[in-house]
Amino acid sequence: MEIIKVPKRLSIVPEYSAFSDTFRQGLAAGKFMTTTCSSCGNMTFPPKQHCSDCWSAEMEWTELSGNGILYARTTIHAAATQFHGEVPFSVGIVDLEEGVRLVTGLLDDPVRINNDAAIRLVILSYEDGLLFAARPA
Repeated sequence: MEIIKVPKRLSIVPEYSAFSDTFRQGLAAGKFMTTTCSSCGNMTFPPKQHCSDCWSAEMEWTELSGNGILYARTTIHAAATQFHGEVPFSVGIVDLEEGVRLVTGLLDDPVRINNDAAIRLVILSYEDGLLFAARPA
């Protein structure tokens, strides 16, 4: 996946645990990861330690393509204090080709991105952490 350098600090730095550190390390290596249940095959995002379908603890890390379709989008004009410097910004619901649905920020003039547009996830490398976002494929 493409990694884009962002020359500023994050508005809020995500907290990582020993479990979620695998996700962060994947981002740092240019990979978008989630978990898949070894018992029933259920794939979830965000990554989970237990399957939300069968409750198995037999979860394994899976790399996702980052390719998907935009299901819906909106533009935020009023935000919490930490994000005042970023408004307006757009977020979208993306259906990845592996069947995972997630919410993420949209890049590249998101006002022009229509629902059902082909989307590609990218990794944003801030001075103090990593995030992901989507842009037109």
